Amino acid sequence: MSAASNPPPSGPGSSPRPTPPKPAAPARHVPSRDFVTTINDDGSRLFLHPADVHGWFTRWRRHTGLVLIAIYLLLPWIPVDGYPAVFLDLAERRFHFFGYTLAAQDAWLLFFGLTGLGFALFFITALLGRVWCGWACPQTVFLEHIYRRIERMIEGDAQTRRQLDAAPLTGRKLAKRVLKHALYVLTSLVITHLFLAYFVSIPEVWHMMTTAPGEHWAAFLFMVVASGILYFNFAWFREQLCIVICPYGRLQSALSDDHTITIGYDAKRGEPRGKVGTPDAGACVACNRCVQVCPTGIDIRHGLQLECIGCAACIDACDEVMTRVKRPTGLIRYDSLVALAGGKTRWIRPRIIVYFILLIIGATVAAFAFSGVKPVNFSVVRMTGAAYFVDREDVRNQFMVRLLNKANVPTRFVVSVLGLPPGVAQNGFTEPITIAPLAEQVTPLVLLADRKHYTGPFKFTLLITDEAQSFTIRREVEFLGPDARLLQEEDQARGIKR
Repeated sequence: MSAASNPPPSGPGSSPRPTPPKPAAPARHVPSRDFVTTINDDGSRLFLHPADVHGWFTRWRRHTGLVLIAIYLLLPWIPVDGYPAVFLDLAERRFHFFGYTLAAQDAWLLFFGLTGLGFALFFITALLGRVWCGWACPQTVFLEHIYRRIERMIEGDAQTRRQLDAAPLTGRKLAKRVLKHALYVLTSLVITHLFLAYFVSIPEVWHMMTTAPGEHWAAFLFMVVASGILYFNFAWFREQLCIVICPYGRLQSALSDDHTITIGYDAKRGEPRGKVGTPDAGACVACNRCVQVCPTGIDIRHGLQLECIGCAACIDACDEVMTRVKRPTGLIRYDSLVALAGGKTRWIRPRIIVYFILLIIGATVAAFAFSGVKPVNFSVVRMTGAAYFVDREDVRNQFMVRLLNKANVPTRFVVSVLGLPPGVAQNGFTEPITIAPLAEQVTPLVLLADRKHYTGPFKFTLLITDEAQSFTIRREVEFLGPDARLLQEEDQARGIKR
């Protein structure tokens, strides 16, 4: 009989059955500057569970995040001049910003607006590092103040969440995970629906929600895809977006220098590390609390790193420990690398001056460009066909004048044709015209130059204003026609006297 057919002995006096070995957990490396902190040594993903932290920076960062979330949620609901405070009406090609309306023809202004914001970001980064990332970036705001709050509410603190990850799948664990991800999906749907409201308005979003998806299949497809992307990002991808995709972290090294205010560790005061009471030890008690609260899992004691988003969680965590052990706070703090090394921060330096000048230039040009926007857009084009027409009595030019009223009220416009030489008759725009709110009107303008007085092509001016003359827009247009001598020769050949 084979050994396989003889079961091992059991009962009193028998040797215990060997326990099968448990599968080894993925090896985790200690946070280092040489490795991405969210990747285990074996290449697997390390899911971070930052610990809760309390302190001055955390409190004010939470207040800032909640204000930004409230602004995002409320802007589509606040009416200004009959439209939402921010309404990017793509269907009508109108863009409303707090009562200020731009048409599609004003899209060129976005270049100056975006350029101004870009220079502002450069200036702030050179001065204060990645304060945008830690305090105002939508990725950080939604992740830290909504999705992670949901996770903590359902699954507990960081240690409890790690234990839950390592525990076998039970009914209790499954119920927690299902509830958490259901709330993630619901939150993603709410955020995406409100984002859509910026383009179609709240009433239209509600109408889409209460009708069959097939009636608005494009919007429905957008909602499904966008909500899925949000869910994937905030439920799983999380800090990888900042580390892998976002280019801003990589630009940080080009925009900042050693005098930029960042979050740093005072190594001169903190090293060598040691527990309280250790002889000749520095101020750092090696509690690793700064690592436990970091949302990207780095050890700030290794210096400034790509993953650091400047959220200041490590400052509050370290200050809390320093207060508990009765040591001065500020071991980790907002400061420049020069100051942390014992030097003095220089606030005024060449890159700050250059970025500030660019910021002022960008803001000035943007303000000038936006201040020049008129409540009406108009264009003048020739009618299709020949550039001009010549008959026995006159030379004729035909134009189409397109007027777009960008105001939210009916407006009466006066169109004047200036600079016409003698003998030129005008058909069209002899009376003021009224255009409905956000409507446009295309009107023909015909100019007839009497051959008797025709002296050749000439230029004239179209002037647009409202009845109150609150603005004036001028366009120079050219009247085309043949050479006057050719017409005279033709008339003489035909025996016509002018």
